Amino acid sequence: MANICTAVLTEEIAQRTEGRYTIQLQGGGALGGDRDVVEGVQFGTVEMTVSSTSVVANFAPDFAVFDVPFLFRDFDHAQAVLDGEVGTEVLGTLRDAGFVGLAAGGIGFRQLTNNVRPVTVAADVAGLKIRTQQNELHLKAWEALGALPTPMAVTEVYSALQQGVVDGQENPVGAIINNRFGEVQKYMSVTNHAFTPIVLLINPGIYDAMSEADQEIFREAAISAMARTKEEVLKIQETGLETLRAGGTEILTEVDSESFRTKLEPTFAELSERFGGRIEAIRIVGQ
Repeated sequence: MANICTAVLTEEIAQRTEGRYTIQLQGGGALGGDRDVVEGVQFGTVEMTVSSTSVVANFAPDFAVFDVPFLFRDFDHAQAVLDGEVGTEVLGTLRDAGFVGLAAGGIGFRQLTNNVRPVTVAADVAGLKIRTQQNELHLKAWEALGALPTPMAVTEVYSALQQGVVDGQENPVGAIINNRFGEVQKYMSVTNHAFTPIVLLINPGIYDAMSEADQEIFREAAISAMARTKEEVLKIQETGLETLRAGGTEILTEVDSESFRTKLEPTFAELSERFGGRIEAIRIVGQ
């Protein structure tokens, strides 16, 4: 779904600047894996990118709080947090890490797919080789659930699933469809175990060289792109399960979320110590 964000941004920047700025999109891993591209923005070899905050957390650790399992109630809650005080604080840490954050949004809740067995309770996860993002908190959570997490760039996942290098992966429905993972996965469990925020990053040298008026144009275009992305994500959440089911993936909607939460209780306790009151500040937003 990040491709929707970049497509909208490209269109809006061209319109708002009357062609003074153009964005050349490079997809399909042409610039490297997820972490490589973010690092490229930091070094200036890539000018802009849209990245999952799970990857950005490797460079700006405050973003890791968004990876806490079962943190967000729904998309509206997540967006309110990202647009609010906590999101603004965390976005502000990007300067010290070598980035400018233009806007944050999301691409939906993550679901688990695999080729071994139906997963409806936490115990079913034991022993599964699950591809994860290269993120410390993700690894810790899947290890606590008894899985064998395997960090891997998304561009490598399809072939890894096809060849049995890993048994499964976890991603939002839109990403599962766009990457055609349903073609090489038997089961999908609607776990909603984590939300996936994304952030639009630009190299500080590029951004600082702009006039204040152009900086504002880029920020407004980024916010608009995130809003459009949310609209598309919500549409896919309504239709995506049927799309995957029609392609032959067995969809398991009756998942015992409480069994996952119980298994993760020691992890929650550790994360509460690590992130202090920020987790609670996130949970009370909108209540």
